[in-house]
Amino acid sequence: MRPFLAPYWRPLLTVLVISLVATAMNLAQPYLSKLMIDQALLKSDMRALLTIAAVMVAVSMAGFALNILASYRYVGTSAAMLFDIRAALLRHLQTLSPRFYGSFRLGDLMSRLNSDVSDIQRVTADTMLSVLSNALMLAGSVAIMLWLDWKLFLVSVVLIPACVLTFRHYQRRLNDLTRDMRERGADLGSLLVDTVMGMRVIASLGAGEHEVSRFATRNNAFVRAMLRMQVASFMTGAVPGTLLTVTTSAVIIYGGARIIDGTMTIGTLVAFMTYQMRLFAPIQVMMGLVSGLSSARVSLARIFELFDTPPEVTERADPLPLARVLEGIRFENVSFAHAGRPVLAGVDVTFPRGAFCAILGPSGVGKSTMADLMVRYLDPDSGRVTVDGHDMRDLALADLRREVILVDQSPTMFNDTIAANVAFARPQASAGEIAEAVRLAGLDALVARLPLGLETRTGERGLALSAGERQRVAIARALLRKPDVLILDEPTSALDSETERQVAALLREALPEATIIAITHKPLLAEMADVVVTIAEGRVSTHQREAA
Repeated sequence: MRPFLAPYWRPLLTVLVISLVATAMNLAQPYLSKLMIDQALLKSDMRALLTIAAVMVAVSMAGFALNILASYRYVGTSAAMLFDIRAALLRHLQTLSPRFYGSFRLGDLMSRLNSDVSDIQRVTADTMLSVLSNALMLAGSVAIMLWLDWKLFLVSVVLIPACVLTFRHYQRRLNDLTRDMRERGADLGSLLVDTVMGMRVIASLGAGEHEVSRFATRNNAFVRAMLRMQVASFMTGAVPGTLLTVTTSAVIIYGGARIIDGTMTIGTLVAFMTYQMRLFAPIQVMMGLVSGLSSARVSLARIFELFDTPPEVTERADPLPLARVLEGIRFENVSFAHAGRPVLAGVDVTFPRGAFCAILGPSGVGKSTMADLMVRYLDPDSGRVTVDGHDMRDLALADLRREVILVDQSPTMFNDTIAANVAFARPQASAGEIAEAVRLAGLDALVARLPLGLETRTGERGLALSAGERQRVAIARALLRKPDVLILDEPTSALDSETERQVAALLREALPEATIIAITHKPLLAEMADVVVTIAEGRVSTHQREAA
């Protein structure tokens, strides 16, 4: 956490100082009670009584104001710090390869981004300030109690070791149970995500009750884990708290005997008892906070597990800039394996500037892997992929991905308007530029039929549009960037032949000098291509023909 704490050390130090002053105000109250009894009431001094009462009111109001100020400053600082953690985590997730997202459960990932980060924010905003103020109160109370009567203090703390041992035992158990509950919650979240995303399949197969049964099984596991954690959390506070309460009786008996013997004043015992209650309160509060702290510790571990996941692609310290792609992309003896299984072996192929290229081959032979290598989502195991003769690993990633754009077969749509989805590629684009990109993607006829035109919302995951319309919105989004290399993974799989021909012609019109690479199963695009690359068993053959 140090890198996230360092920028905020000044405001955190300010909060600490304010809390120290507020604690001093709170610690003064019991001693003022002692003075009121011994110096005013027992001596029948009305002037002293009024003076001490006025001081008590002033000190109480000052402490209240300082506590509010400390809380306000701390919550603001903790919120800013937690935003930095979220932003850093999102930036790190953007560096991870598609293989990470293919193997990591979506429900678990969302649980960490949402529940775990929110839990840390809640604990840092509430619990940590409470720990700070109570720790200061505890230290101050101990010091004053020793000063008032050290023998009585020893009586009041005789059971503290037993409380600490009990506390540590249940704390360790609570940590394990909290992690287990989070894992069961992630299992439940993953099932819900799968259920919602597969609702059409569930309905079509009549598998609703089966899915409810699966949900019940995972929900029961989550509830059992939650109940075990709740029992441990209760025992963590209840058992030590009971032991601490026993000491109160001992203090009353011993202090009462001292007053009867004349070796202690009534005011001293009252003040000592008040400090004792203020001593026990911080201990009990901090014990009660164990559940929150344990939960936050587990959340931090789950979040930093994501931070510790190394990206497969990293940028070198001094990358070469890339202004334009002037020659094209070349694979030079490229090999790549996934999970120990060879996907590409010794691939040599060139995609020249200005060419319309098609990559053909059955499913699973490495076509999409080649696309991922060209936008550097992955790096080859051996060989290299070059842009204008430069190894991609030497180029600035931002420059490379500005000039080389990949449109996936199942493009991502945001729950926003068509215009906003297209403009996502270039938020500063004008309305005219967005409309032109829509036209070049073959969407102008659709937009003309819609009552709201480009302001029509695409729905959750774009489901208000057909599959073909979603593909064309994604193409329009890419065209808005005017890239030098446009890679289309099955770009027309949901289009009929006539629309497919129109889209291909419009792509040539939109990017006359760019390299267009289409990964396809359709013969029409292959017939229109200048360069046809065929992949079979990891090997690549290239055929050049005159463009249609």
